[in-house]
This record gives sequence, C-alpha cells and structure tokens, in this order.
Amino acid sequence: MNVSDQTMAPARPAPTPPPGATAVLTAPGPSVPGPRGGDDRLRSLDGLRLLAALMVCLYHFTGRGGTIAASWHQSPGRMFPTLSQAAVYGCLGVQFFFVISGFVICMSSWGRSLGDFFRSRVARLYPAYWVALLLVGGASLVLPVVLRPVRFDEFLVNLTMLQQPMGVPRVLGVCWTLWAEVRFYALFALCVVWRGVTYRRVVMFCAVWTLACALTQIARNPVLDQLVMPEYAPFFVGGLALYLVHRFGSSLMLWGIVAISWLLGQHWATVELWHPGAHGGIPRSPWVIQLVVALAFASVAAVATGWTRWVKGRWLTVAGALTYPFYLVHEHLGWVVIRVLHRRLGLHPYLTLLLAVAGLLCLAWLIHRFVERPLGPRLKRALVTRRPSTDGPR
Repeated sequence: MNVSDQTMAPARPAPTPPPGATAVLTAPGPSVPGPRGGDDRLRSLDGLRLLAALMVCLYHFTGRGGTIAASWHQSPGRMFPTLSQAAVYGCLGVQFFFVISGFVICMSSWGRSLGDFFRSRVARLYPAYWVALLLVGGASLVLPVVLRPVRFDEFLVNLTMLQQPMGVPRVLGVCWTLWAEVRFYALFALCVVWRGVTYRRVVMFCAVWTLACALTQIARNPVLDQLVMPEYAPFFVGGLALYLVHRFGSSLMLWGIVAISWLLGQHWATVELWHPGAHGGIPRSPWVIQLVVALAFASVAAVATGWTRWVKGRWLTVAGALTYPFYLVHEHLGWVVIRVLHRRLGLHPYLTLLLAVAGLLCLAWLIHRFVERPLGPRLKRALVTRRPSTDGPR
C-alpha cells in the first residue's frame, strides 16, 4: 500500500565513483542531491501505485467470496466468470505496493533527520486514515447487514493504527497492510534514518534484514516473525535496492539484492496464496503468482533505470494522490455501494462495478482535496518540537 510521500525524484548527484567503490561505501553522511532542471517527478511511479490499488479493488469486488458475495447476491465467480479468473490475483497488488513503498521511503528519507521522517509519516498516514474510519464506521451503523459495527472502545483503539497487535477488530479490512508498513518504517528509521541515510547504510540494512528473514525460519519465534516480517520483507528490500539503482546507477551488488528479494518474494507469495478453493472457490496458479510478482519487480525496475522517463502525463500526479484514500475506503464502502446499486436498484453487474469504482475514486479525491492537503501540512508543523527555554525568570 504505498502509503508514501509524493514521488518526487531527487536530482542525481554530480558524477561519483561507481556505487561499489570504496569512496561511496564509506561516505560518512547522507548524500545531498544537487539541483536539476526540468520536471523530475517520477510520474510513472504514481501510475503504478494506482494500478496496484485497482488490482486490490478488483480482487475485493470480483475475486473473492464472503461479504462481497452477499452484496452481489451470488458468487462473483459466477457473475464475472472471466474477470474473476484474473481478479483473484489482484491481492498481489499489496506486494506490489510494498516494492513501491521501499523505493519511495528510501527516496523521501534521503537527507532528512529522524524527526523529519517521523513527522512526514504521521502527517501522510493519519488524516485520511481517520476520515476513512469515520466513514466506514458510520456506514456500519447505517447498514449493519453489510458491515459489522465494532464497539466504541474498539473504534477508539483503531484510531491509533495499533489495533492488530492489540487484538482488536479492524474497522478497515485493508489496514493490516498499514501495520506492515508501520513496522517497515520503524525498522528503517531505527537502523538507517537516525544516523543519516547513505548508500552504505541502506545496503547493509538490506543485507542484514534479508539474512534475518532466513534466520526466523530456524528460530520459529512469533515475536521475531512480527518484527522481521519474512513474508513481506523481500518486497520492501527490493524496493530499497531499486531506489539505489535509480540514484547511483546499476551495480552487481544492487541487482544481486533485487534478484534475491524477488526469489524470496515469489516463494512467500506462492506459499501464502496458492491453496485450492481459497476465497470463493476460484483457484490460483502458482505460475501466475510468480509471474505477477516478477512483473511487480520489473515495473519498479523500469522506473529505477529510467525506461519510463518519457511518461509525463500530469493526470498521473492526480492518480498518485488518490491512491491512498481510495485504498482505505474502497473495500467496505464498495460493498455498501454494490448492494445498493445492484440489489436494490437492479443495475447490471458491470455497470454497478464501474459506477462503484468511479464513485470511490471521486470520494478519494474529496478526501485528498479537503482532508489531506489542508490537514497534512498543519499536522506536520504541529509535531515540530520546540525546546523550552532553559533561562528562568529574572
């Protein structure tokens, strides 16, 4: 879910030794990029973020059973016999998000202090998240037949984004991915950002985290599994390494990290998602799972290497801005919209699907325009710590 800052690509530094050289590996502090003319926004990365969100959306609406089957009044596999065969792989949009997140977090943290990093994450994540909680919580009270309302004390815990480790029911079904993102932010901040982001520190972080993922399979410790996240870490690590490729250029070391991350990631995705009869009885092929994971890595690699530099449509900037609020509200509110449009108003399934997605994108724009844009910067400024004066009254 890249729930990350705007994807502004920093300008490339002046020519330096190859990234594998000693001069780069022993850099004492964060590299500060110099100015570069022209539009340097990675608009293609914005498009990939929205693509990942739409993958997850189609999975929730047409690729699984459960509550959505009740909203359609029958299995989506029967209602969308062709589309559902592809939509069942849409859940891999989450892994796609994690690769993008690794890329963007490394990019946005370069040259920032730990305090800056913390404030940017809080200001980016929480305003839209709180509004989504209110919207979905309100919908659960209006249509409890679609959404089960939680107790008020449980709702309040959800405001912290720590409901999953607390064992509290989630208001937003998709927020389990935010818990994974928060753990990634914490690991990266404590291991890299607090000392200053450099090429060497990011590479060491990638290597140590990958090794820790392998060791967790030996330890079989639940707490260690929660901290290390072996099933998601390869995607974050792959994104981090791909950003280094983008910033410093290709090297055998960096592509080796990307390759190992892909090999581990496709294994974990297959283990997690390949089991017959899952989610509404629509089976998945392990070959397609591996292909989708490979395409996710390849898409971000194309951005990292500059192959998508020609993509400059400004609509992609809007698409990137809509991704996070759309991702937050689409699942549960989509169930409500589908139930009303299809079951109560009798609209055709495909028209219902189109209107539901379009309506939720419009809602996402409203959240971005009237919540994220005004409240995010204010929250960020409010979090700035001002040290009290040590001078007492004279």
